[in-house]
Amino acid sequence: MDFKVSPFMYGLGAIVVVFVIAQSLFFLIKAWKHGKEIGMSTNDLRNSVVSSALFTIAPALAILATVVTLAGSLGLVLPWIRLTVIGNITYEVTAAQGALDSFNIAFGTDITSQEAFAAVAWVMTIGSILPLFLVPVFLKKIQAKIGQVTKSSSDSRLPDILSAATFIGLISAFIGNALAGKATYKELEDGTRISTSIGAGIMSVAVLLTSIIVFIVLQKICTKFKLNKLETFIMPISMFVAMGVAILLTHVGGGNLVTLEWRPVA
Repeated sequence: MDFKVSPFMYGLGAIVVVFVIAQSLFFLIKAWKHGKEIGMSTNDLRNSVVSSALFTIAPALAILATVVTLAGSLGLVLPWIRLTVIGNITYEVTAAQGALDSFNIAFGTDITSQEAFAAVAWVMTIGSILPLFLVPVFLKKIQAKIGQVTKSSSDSRLPDILSAATFIGLISAFIGNALAGKATYKELEDGTRISTSIGAGIMSVAVLLTSIIVFIVLQKICTKFKLNKLETFIMPISMFVAMGVAILLTHVGGGNLVTLEWRPVA
């Protein structure tokens, strides 16, 4: 049996999910009781719960896309555990890929080494735990520094600009890899070469352009028809459509199209 989807792993996943659900129910009940104490009506409380539940659908779709993306290498259970607690596609994929690179294993290929699997799990987990310690210790100081910069600037939008610039820089790294990433290989003793990373090619550009086009089209539709509630679904829908295009190209073009890259092999 594959160790990545063994009963032990499913047992760990079940424990984590039950704990998260129990914690959510605990705070939901506490919040409901406190709402009653401050005079909120049952109808207002019910509407708040329903609106909050609906608001979580879009992030849940993005999380599902992340689980699907990671499942090819890590199996279903570990991504399920990770994304049940904390994480997103930009962090989880980067952490997993970085850990796999140290073992010369290409991201997206099935992991058969327990050592590599354990290393990925530790890297993903420790990396997400660290902010839980950094935020209480340093966040107040960081906010104070940002506040000082904002006060000294004539533009009150500076914090939003800095936040947007950080996000754009992160996304640019992924776009750069899709357009100019270089595949690497390791050579075995018999002369056979095994891919250890994926470079830029037809597939990466097709997925990138699809997600961008779908995102822009949906954003225009929301703006024109004032569909504010649909805006939160734009990102996950774009991701799923791009994934669908990748699957379609794989079945139509076969392995030659998937592995067609224009960067020199390292």
